[in-house]
Amino acid sequence: MTILPTDAELSLLDKFNKYFEVVPAKTQSAIEQTQRIRYQVYCVENPFETAAEHPDGLEKDEFDSHAAHSLLIHRPSGQAVGTARLILPLHPVLEQSFPMQRVCSPLNKLPLERTAEVSRFSISKEFRRRTSDGQYEGQGDGGGRRALAPLMTLGLIQSIIRSSATYRITHWCATMEPALLRLLAGIGIRFEPLGPLVDYHGMRQPCFCEIQPMLARVKKEHPEIWDVLTEGGVLSWKSSAAA
Repeated sequence: MTILPTDAELSLLDKFNKYFEVVPAKTQSAIEQTQRIRYQVYCVENPFETAAEHPDGLEKDEFDSHAAHSLLIHRPSGQAVGTARLILPLHPVLEQSFPMQRVCSPLNKLPLERTAEVSRFSISKEFRRRTSDGQYEGQGDGGGRRALAPLMTLGLIQSIIRSSATYRITHWCATMEPALLRLLAGIGIRFEPLGPLVDYHGMRQPCFCEIQPMLARVKKEHPEIWDVLTEGGVLSWKSSAAA
């Protein structure tokens, strides 16, 4: 009889792959799944956007048309539980590519043709509640809310690294809550400020990150996390950029 390893015996990458997978959302149906999750997170759970402006239950905007969308899938249930998008540069009008260009100073420090904005980083509280209540397979083997929440965050970061490799993006920009920036810095993902805080769905820090040095730092400081972010090196920036 084959004895399967417990979660405690699995590497962080193997544990992530046991519970989750990241898939690009390329079809209209898949993109609508991302927009449905975004509606739940941005219009219902955290009313940053007005629900009445999205009567179809899909949170969408003009930046979706030039963005790479991803879904985080919970393997045991088959449910899409999270999403993120990477807004790509508009090469004819680089200065109009990103939402953050409307709320902060010009991004003069960045190579805009190789920069993308990290956006709509979303995990529904409804899924977290169900894992806590025991409605999904795996909770008894370390798959409950506390165990899964960090893996979900890492999975969404993996998704934007995958998109960055696909589109040869070297820099990220974003407007983030200072608390999230501190959380990411704790695992080696450090963003640099781009000017002062701005009032954008609450106080946010415009910031940027150069991907290759960031991944090198994570690999040195947190190799197990690097394994998840890069799928064990498959998505490492050096190999991706050279492909």
